[in-house]
Amino acid sequence: MITFANLGLLILVAVLLLGGSSLVNAQTGDRARAFTRQVEFDFVDWMAQALVYKLRQGASGSEMFLSPEARKDLVLEMLDLVYQSWVLENQIETIYSDPQVQDPKTASSELTDQLHTVKSRLAQIQPTAEAIIQGQVSDIVAEMGLTLAGQPVPPVLYHSTPLPYAMIISPRNEIRQAADVSLVPELELEKIIELEEKVASELDVSTLVVPVGGVGVYPTMVYQTNNLVGLSEVVSHEWIHNFLTLRPLGMNYLSSPELRIINETTASIAGKEIGLRVMEKYYPELLPPPAPAAPPEPLTQDPEPEPAEPVFNFREEMRVTRLRVDELLAEGQVEQAEQYMEDRRVFFWENGYRIRKLNQAYFAFYGAYADQPGGASGEDPVGAAVRKLRDQSDSLAEFLKKIAWMTSFEELQRSVN
Repeated sequence: MITFANLGLLILVAVLLLGGSSLVNAQTGDRARAFTRQVEFDFVDWMAQALVYKLRQGASGSEMFLSPEARKDLVLEMLDLVYQSWVLENQIETIYSDPQVQDPKTASSELTDQLHTVKSRLAQIQPTAEAIIQGQVSDIVAEMGLTLAGQPVPPVLYHSTPLPYAMIISPRNEIRQAADVSLVPELELEKIIELEEKVASELDVSTLVVPVGGVGVYPTMVYQTNNLVGLSEVVSHEWIHNFLTLRPLGMNYLSSPELRIINETTASIAGKEIGLRVMEKYYPELLPPPAPAAPPEPLTQDPEPEPAEPVFNFREEMRVTRLRVDELLAEGQVEQAEQYMEDRRVFFWENGYRIRKLNQAYFAFYGAYADQPGGASGEDPVGAAVRKLRDQSDSLAEFLKKIAWMTSFEELQRSVN
């Protein structure tokens, strides 16, 4: 249970983690902020409010008085309420968008009342439901040997909230995240595109505003979802960032592009492992069924079947795209690389993947999450080295305790070799 006696420690941890979470490059970021300052997200204010929110819940400790079954029911109710609110909001928006509806306020009044009821109940149970999930992640972290005196350091704290957008900035002549500026979550797409184009043209850079699933401030920010598998994974992922920020790897997040990739890939690997263990222990019935076993070989050889239609492989096609872009940029053919990326964006669109903009900033952001081979990271050796170190480690704790103290890609290479 978190009590007000822990307030000084939590504030100290929050200040340390806020410093580690700032992703604005001192040069490129400052120049971009001339255009974004009015719509930047205020992390200090959010963290102050979130800490008070968490301390109030911790002081009550209401989740401690619930049975395991009641805890599960409350978490599932929270997820269902989130889904209900999305459905009602969509229905209300549809009414207001319908040109045949003369009085949308009256037409949607019943739905609006329902939405108010749903959101009131959600606000009532969300603090306790979040505390339950925090406790479950903490238990798994302890079982995996990632605690100090039996407690996660820092304590697992998260809050689901509308998340800021991230404006990713990359040079045009190479794929590298030069800055990440956090913007308020209520920005409309028209304003987002206007900002992207303004910063890109004025600074001669590649820009892309992307949604994020979580932010490793303290308490961590986590997107609101009705998907418990994804929620468990993201809560765990962001806590790993907190864990690393108190150690050399996280402290040096911004020191080089390679260290950023190491951080994000490590958090992705560990977040998935911890999240899966949470689901297996507390919500096994919600896990997807295992893949069916391969059918046995037939005793007789049938005629050769008709070749099946090739299945579009997004990760492979994105890997091919990244490799070609890297080649073109290495040759100094910036405009050709940008035209190629636009052609490939259309190709992805035609195959069912709605990518609004495919550019250097896209690869700089998504290529850092290299917990799986291929995809937007291409053949980047950094993510592969992180995955190799995990394969060589007997446990997640051994892996994390080793990689958390590394301060360079060269050190990681020596370790896996």
